[in-house]
Amino acid sequence: MPLYTSQHLKIYNSLSGEKESFNPIHEGNVGMYVCGPTVYSNVHLGNVRTFMSFDVIFRYFLHLDYKVRYVRNITDVGHIVDDVDEGEDKIAKKARLEQLEPMEVVQRYTVDFHDILKAFNFLPPSIEPTATGHIIEQIEIIKKIIETGIGYEANGSVYFDVVKYNETNNYGILSGRNIEDMLANTRDLDGQSDKRNPQDFALWKKAEPQHIMRWPSPWSDGFPGWHLECTAMSTKYLGNHFDIHGGGMDLKFPHHECEIAQNEACTGQSPVNYWMHANMLTLNGKKMAKSTGNNILPGEILSGDNNILSKAFSASVTRFFMLQAHYRSILDFSDDAIVAAEKGYKRLMEAVDALSGISAGTTSSIDITSWKKLCYDAMNDDFNTPILIAQLFEAVRYVNLLKEGKETISIEDLNTFTTAINAFVFDVLGLSDEKAADNNNDKLEGVVNMLIGMRNQARADKNFALSDQIRDQLIALGIQLKDGKEGTSFSL
Repeated sequence: MPLYTSQHLKIYNSLSGEKESFNPIHEGNVGMYVCGPTVYSNVHLGNVRTFMSFDVIFRYFLHLDYKVRYVRNITDVGHIVDDVDEGEDKIAKKARLEQLEPMEVVQRYTVDFHDILKAFNFLPPSIEPTATGHIIEQIEIIKKIIETGIGYEANGSVYFDVVKYNETNNYGILSGRNIEDMLANTRDLDGQSDKRNPQDFALWKKAEPQHIMRWPSPWSDGFPGWHLECTAMSTKYLGNHFDIHGGGMDLKFPHHECEIAQNEACTGQSPVNYWMHANMLTLNGKKMAKSTGNNILPGEILSGDNNILSKAFSASVTRFFMLQAHYRSILDFSDDAIVAAEKGYKRLMEAVDALSGISAGTTSSIDITSWKKLCYDAMNDDFNTPILIAQLFEAVRYVNLLKEGKETISIEDLNTFTTAINAFVFDVLGLSDEKAADNNNDKLEGVVNMLIGMRNQARADKNFALSDQIRDQLIALGIQLKDGKEGTSFSL
């Protein structure tokens, strides 16, 4: 039987404001869409935290034996600078400032995004679509919305009529905003906009002559609205009605609110059963911002090349630090906090390593079954990683007591204990045992140095064929040799 049949998972649904039992649309299957990055700059630490939250959620669904289709997009066009319908596309602006093609900007920062997530041990999504790869689908959705009378064309641009939509639907259902209040708090347009109402948002924008990124459409050469992209990509790969839509708390309004409106206008049904939002990350108690210098990039944490932290910290320590807070809580990043997390991470890994040396007996004085249930209870309570980590430290206490001979454990319970700890630490939380990795690196270094010694001897014996063979085979494995006055060194 799949593991999910014995677990009762509850998820906090932003749409209802309550924790709800998770019941997938199709038994044994989960469809999850998460809003990905706009690739115009290096991925920032707050983004990493959001994507890490959904990486753990993805991992837990897989652990429960669900078949998961996880879609996370790349926004490579149409995201306006101020997240409204006026101004310049972020990628086009970056391309103009750096005198690059927009797709050069996209490529550079998409590679950075993938490199950082790989360093932090993220599982790749099932599908990673791009906005530019789905222009046709977006145009077709716009046509359908126009047919309903809710979309309208004005001077080559197409807008979504929020007031008309609200006559039969509820614009504000996710964010709790009231459209009458929004209208009352908005200045008159004074004929300076093509919109019928200030709250209307763009489905398609006519490109100005200087705008680089543009595509032909029935209305103009232009580009799609930011909100439309996710509607097109989520419904293409998950259907008009799917299980989970996630993203950062800052996307709840207007982005996700507009997604709901577009879907309902186009299909006549609510698109998503569970809306999930991860909270923000602060730095030393303040909002992270490049302009104030209160900012640190993920790569700067790993390298130690920053003015914020006392030293470099590994990706696993940083990951462990982030998972000590619930994904819906604000998390403050500081040197003191990550130093403390590093100590906790090392204690946990030492206990995991020590498990292999525990001797089993015939009986158990520790209730492993109850401990394991508490671990599942934590994750089943809206993916509560801090409570799970607390239970893992209870396991650390058990390991230490077993090592000291103060408690006993049966062979069956030891196997259960070992399997569960490894599953929660490595499979669900996605941590890596860096000590084991370091040991492997030490072994690799020893083998390479041995081969360098054999090569040096072959050269001394004038056996150049063997010397070249050793060098070439190391190169084929990605190991470069460098001969110098002080001997031969290598790099991986």
